[in-house]
Amino acid sequence: MKVIDSLMPRPGLRVLITAGANGIGLTMAQAFLEVGARVHACDIDTQALAALPEGISHTVADVSREADVDRLFQDAAAMGGLDVVINNAGIAGPTAGIEEIDEDAWTRTIDINLNGQYRVAHRAVPLLRESQGVLINMSSVAGRLGLAYRTPYAASKWAIVGLTKSLASELGTAGVRVNAILPGIVRGPRIERVIADRAAKCGLSYAEMEKEYLSGVSMKRMVEPTDIAAMALFLSAPAGANISGQALSVCANVESL
Repeated sequence: MKVIDSLMPRPGLRVLITAGANGIGLTMAQAFLEVGARVHACDIDTQALAALPEGISHTVADVSREADVDRLFQDAAAMGGLDVVINNAGIAGPTAGIEEIDEDAWTRTIDINLNGQYRVAHRAVPLLRESQGVLINMSSVAGRLGLAYRTPYAASKWAIVGLTKSLASELGTAGVRVNAILPGIVRGPRIERVIADRAAKCGLSYAEMEKEYLSGVSMKRMVEPTDIAAMALFLSAPAGANISGQALSVCANVESL
C-alpha cells in the first residue's frame, strides 16, 4: 500500500458515534460517510437526528441511561458489527466555583462525560475485539490542563485520558486500538455558550473573555470541527495502525486555559 493511500480509512467501515447529530459529532459522522463508511449516530436532539444526511442511521439515546445505551447497541447491530466507536457525548457542566456547584450538577457532568463513556465501551469492546477495531474517546485540552470554574468538566476529561490509556493496555493483545482526542477551542455554538458563561462569571464582556481564551493558544486561533474529524479519520485509517494509548491534542497548541 502506498503511504498516501494509507491515510484514508478503508471503505465500508462500520462506525458508531455518540452525540453524532450536532457539532463535532455531526462533522465526524459526515466525514466518515464521505469516505464510504456506514455510520450510526445517537443523540438526545430528535430534530437534529431527523435532519441527518441520508445514509446515517440513528437512535435517540442519552448515554447517562443504561437502557438507552442498550437500545443504541440493539439498533447498531443492524450493521453486523462495529469497526470504529467514537465516544463523543458530553456536556460542558456548570460554570461556578467549587463551593457553588451542587452535587446534582457535579454528578450529572460526571455521569454523562465519564460514566457514559464506560457504558458505551462496556458494550462496544466485545464487538471491537471481533473486528480488531478502534475506540476513540473524546477528551479535551481540559484533560491535560487545569480549568478554573469548570472543575466537573475538567475532572471528567482527565479521567477519560486515564480510561483511554488503561483500555489501550488492556486491549492491545486483542488488536484493539484505543486513543483519546483532546480538542482545543473549537469554533461553534458550544464554545460561544462557554465563553459567555465564563465572561458573566468573571465580569467581562464576551469579546474580552474570547481574547483571554485565545491568549493561552500559541497560534492565537480556534480550531475547526473538521480538524477533529480529520484526526478521527486518520486514527481509523491504516496509517494509524500503530497508534494506541495516546492523548492527542488538536488545539493549535493551547498552553493555558
